[in-house]
Amino acid sequence: MNQNQLKGRAGSAMGKIKEITGRLMGEGAMEREGNAEKHGGKVEAGYGDVKDDAHKATKMSPVLTPY
Repeated sequence: MNQNQLKGRAGSAMGKIKEITGRLMGEGAMEREGNAEKHGGKVEAGYGDVKDDAHKATKMSPVLTPY
C-alpha cells in the first residue's frame, strides 16, 4: 500500500464522517464539504491503486525486465 492509497482512504473516511455530521446537525455547508472530501479521497485512493498496479505490472512483466 502506497502513500496515496493511505491518504485517500483516510480522507474518504473523514469526509464521510463530516458529511454525516453535517447532515445530522443541519449544516448544509459542512455536509457539502464532507461530500467533496469523501470524493477527493476516493480519487486519490484510485490514483494510488493505479500507481500500485503499474508498479507491480512492471516488476512482474518478463518483457519489461532487463536481462
